[in-house]
Amino acid sequence: MTKPRSTAHKKTSQHAFTGKLDISRSGMGYVIVEGQDQDIIVRPNDFGKAFHGDTVKVEVVKQPNKSKRPEGKITDVIERKQTEFVGNLHTNKHVSFFVAGGERPIPDFFIPAEKLNGATDGQRVVARFTKWDKSDKKPQGEIISIITSEGESDLAMKEIIIDAGFPLAFEEAVMKEAEKLSGKITREETSKRKDCRDILTFTIDPVDAKDFDDAISIRNLDNGYYEIGVHIADVSHFVTPDSILDKAAYARATSVYLPDRVNPMLPEKISNELCSLRPNEDKYTFSVIFQITNRAEIKHKWIGRTIIHSNHRFTYEEVQQTIESKDGLHHKPILLLNNLAQQFRKQRFANGAINFSSTEVKFKLDEKGKPIGIVIKESKEAHQLIEEFMLLANRTVAEYVSKIKINKEPIPFPYRIHDTPDEEKLKPFAAFAKKFGYTFHLDNEKEVAESFNRLLNDVQGKPEQHVLEQLGIRTMAKAVYTSENIGHYGLGFENYCHFTSPIRRYPDVMAHRVLQDCLSKNIKVDKKMEEKCKHCSDRERAAMEAERAGNKYKQVEYMKQFLGDEFEGVISGVSGFGFWVETVAHKCEGLVSIKDLSEFDDFRLNEADYALVGQRSGIKFRMGDKIFIKVVAANLTKRQLDYHWVHETAKGSSKKAKVVKKKK
Repeated sequence: MTKPRSTAHKKTSQHAFTGKLDISRSGMGYVIVEGQDQDIIVRPNDFGKAFHGDTVKVEVVKQPNKSKRPEGKITDVIERKQTEFVGNLHTNKHVSFFVAGGERPIPDFFIPAEKLNGATDGQRVVARFTKWDKSDKKPQGEIISIITSEGESDLAMKEIIIDAGFPLAFEEAVMKEAEKLSGKITREETSKRKDCRDILTFTIDPVDAKDFDDAISIRNLDNGYYEIGVHIADVSHFVTPDSILDKAAYARATSVYLPDRVNPMLPEKISNELCSLRPNEDKYTFSVIFQITNRAEIKHKWIGRTIIHSNHRFTYEEVQQTIESKDGLHHKPILLLNNLAQQFRKQRFANGAINFSSTEVKFKLDEKGKPIGIVIKESKEAHQLIEEFMLLANRTVAEYVSKIKINKEPIPFPYRIHDTPDEEKLKPFAAFAKKFGYTFHLDNEKEVAESFNRLLNDVQGKPEQHVLEQLGIRTMAKAVYTSENIGHYGLGFENYCHFTSPIRRYPDVMAHRVLQDCLSKNIKVDKKMEEKCKHCSDRERAAMEAERAGNKYKQVEYMKQFLGDEFEGVISGVSGFGFWVETVAHKCEGLVSIKDLSEFDDFRLNEADYALVGQRSGIKFRMGDKIFIKVVAANLTKRQLDYHWVHETAKGSSKKAKVVKKKK
């Protein structure tokens, strides 16, 4: 990923603009310019040296008339969306070309013989774009790996990662740099840090976690307060600004979590070894240490670099067992921490935080990565314990930095902000909620938050719960990184940042660096902070889309075994061309198309009611309704499930069963 040269999508002259190139499957290009009502059409011969997704400079060559959009020609590539691609190698008479796969057209790459790296004709490979000189007709590339896939699924996951613009592996120079790093605890470094190694400290993580970002310490103080430390892996000690490791981490900006693998932001030497807060090892950390009363009142805060020694590694399940049984290893401190966390949680919601909870699924995989079961992930008190202390640390750091000014100006810092809901989205949602008897007050932000929490509480366990929760989430703005601090509406915080996961998120690394500058009273103003924040937000969105694609692939892979079977489902979305249904048993979503419904009636979309309505029969398919469906197609290439509606009269006595029929 090349470093961006521009800070925004903007107008650059009277006829030249900067925007993002979107190439359709048909091969026509459109440059999307922020703030412009119309995209700029670019014909294939005018792409210049740009690929799909690149940020480009485009010159308008034909002004729009009333019915047509402006036409343009790409004059420069500002930033590449991706530099690695999956495809096939074709060799003919000692000349080799890489032909990219995927639905979007990409020019073939010429591969010099010395850049084949052992690949031969016809092999599935990953190629890296290296250059495209003015005199070259074709871009040049190199083969960086031959895809020795263990199967269709393995290949699909690799393609999802690459299509999202994330490299599959670190370059050799990055790996060598990581290997040079030493985890040795030195006397010199220890002397600069608060030594917390003699305080009871432990980590709480998922059972399959390998990188432990955070740990919690606890001890009683003579003044009657509890001293509770939130200790975060000190990644910035090892990854220094503008180093080769830093550039690799910035380009990715986040780890990507797919159902069967993690594509890490940092090499494993750092993420799983040097910076992972493993039990019985001394580690460098960045900490926020609180003095807290048993009523969850914070009496004192300290922020700084530390050294810790984790005494134990807990899983969430073990801590939940301790909370429920009130017994087990370190049960007294765990119960105390849980009691405080629940008080913090209660305070948050009283102060305007919104209590949205979304259902997450996790796939049970066999040794080859094939899904053999689906588990619904629940947020229990053990998860909330960690969540509340991490929120507290993030908030405390952001609050501290927000008060520091240079020449009366706030210093650039990567805040995590969340804007207020869009009124245009809120109004139809409030009208829809009223049909179920829930009143929404839209006069001010506080009333909106109170209305949401009242609804989310009252709707629990009722048939409309799913639909109102999902639609409520859709009214919300997206949280992003920015140096313009407007607070976090969803959490109800005036100041918030990400500080607690620097192994997997680059904004946390940036926050650590600015924080240390503030503590050292040696502030270096980063004029590119907003540009970096935007890059991190973009990469986060790409990672989320990749994660959704990975989950969808596994859903389709799992549901293939149930072709022809019938299940109970909940309508999860409605559009003019059909409706989506999520099965109750597996949380797997598929489409019932309007075509398949046409044999029953002519169905039309009623947007205000989030429903498809039969014009003759009056049959209504509304979001949140429970219906029965049959699995009729599972397309892995398109990551798509197709369902048919099972009409009531066709089901007979099977109506009450959750699973009407299931293959053994």
